[in-house]
Amino acid sequence: MSLRLGDIAPDFEADTTQGHIHFHEWLGNSWGMLFSHPADFTPVCTTELGRTALLKDEFGKRNVKVIAVSVDDLDSHNRWTPDIKDVTGTEVNFPIIADADRNVATLYDMIHPNASEKATVRSVFVIGPDKKIKLTLTYPASTGRNFNELLRVIDSLQLTADYQVATPADWQDGDDVIVTPAVSNDQLEGKFPKGVTFVKPYLRTTPQPNK
Repeated sequence: MSLRLGDIAPDFEADTTQGHIHFHEWLGNSWGMLFSHPADFTPVCTTELGRTALLKDEFGKRNVKVIAVSVDDLDSHNRWTPDIKDVTGTEVNFPIIADADRNVATLYDMIHPNASEKATVRSVFVIGPDKKIKLTLTYPASTGRNFNELLRVIDSLQLTADYQVATPADWQDGDDVIVTPAVSNDQLEGKFPKGVTFVKPYLRTTPQPNK
């Protein structure tokens, strides 16, 4: 059964390139991003893991722990990571799960038979500190992910978790946001002291509250 937004992210134990983990315990009170790649020693994956490593500080300042998974074993991961450093100039600074038994891939429905009987698709799961799934994305094996977009979505998720706002199309951190319909007009002054603009009766914007 596929996972949906708001579901508890399945817990698991696994060996990784940074030791054995109990997933929920490893997440602690942090946000998490679990992302899969089809196989080690593949070109697109090499660029993706290198890009993720380069963005370590960006994920860190958002309190996001990043972890990757593929259906290769630990020995394969450890032989591959020097290639990632050679190609991208950066050490892989996050754990890669060894999932040769496909336990994690099965829990998270990462193997799509119409795409491949053996390899995982490029899945992304963003998980909140409450261990609930906040975002799911699935890419075909041929398309590398846009990690700047993943950071943008995490910014939106974290902002909208703390305030009664939503983010409009193409929103970037620092742009105006939308007041959710749950906030009545009588509540606006108390909740949004920076002011509210009525674009339409149902579309009200305000400067980003946490800036």
